[in-house]
Amino acid sequence: MTSLTDPPGRPDEGAAARVLVVTAVAAEQDAVAGAFRDTSAAPAHAPAAARTLHRVTAGGVGVDVLAAGVGPAAAAATTATVLAAAAQRGAGYGLVVSTGIGGGFQPGAPLCSLVVASRIVAADLGAETAEGFVPVTGLGFGTVEHRPDAALVARVAEVTGARTGAVLTVSTVTGTAARATALRDRHPDALAEAMEGFGVAEAAAAVGCPVVELRAVSNAVGPRDREQWRIGDALKALTDATGRLAPVFEALPAGARSGAVAQ
Repeated sequence: MTSLTDPPGRPDEGAAARVLVVTAVAAEQDAVAGAFRDTSAAPAHAPAAARTLHRVTAGGVGVDVLAAGVGPAAAAATTATVLAAAAQRGAGYGLVVSTGIGGGFQPGAPLCSLVVASRIVAADLGAETAEGFVPVTGLGFGTVEHRPDAALVARVAEVTGARTGAVLTVSTVTGTAARATALRDRHPDALAEAMEGFGVAEAAAAVGCPVVELRAVSNAVGPRDREQWRIGDALKALTDATGRLAPVFEALPAGARSGAVAQ
């Protein structure tokens, strides 16, 4: 494990690239790290490791797996801290991956399926009005979506078998059929919702680093029926999917392989 304030030199000096994988909680961090060869001093355990980097390798690629916290604000703040610290010591990342489990819009994203985001959308950032929800962009400022590189999205979908569509970032998880319908009406291409992707994408965009979001579906978006949730199976699907990403990491372009982060 490596704390966010550790001042290491460039880790994994011989690696072809450096990738930051951001999860929300330690269970997701462990699921991702379990897919790769561990090069850290000790395994990550909650809660002490909730804001530490778990260092692993995927093929010849150095991968730091971060449990950044729950929600877009925690995700953005912690991811930005790690990206800034890495760039400051000349060891920036070539790619950021936001991942974990999430809800799937039915029937497009069945339980335990995988979704890679063609759009990373802040679905509840805006204002409620008498005429309905208005995104913050409709109020004349801000941004509500990031579009990952289409070729990167296609490659991740190819190697993992993930479906491709919008992944919605929400601060309040959907718990009713009415809200699920409203979200789908506003975003017909939505396949999943989670709580961190937009925050991670904002942090990556601030330093010009490519980003992609990959989700394993643990439950249906809509009424909260915990008896139907399949969190353990979704975490296993997450491990399997992230384990297939090594070819994607190894194929990062020359700028990424050098560990450079655009400013």
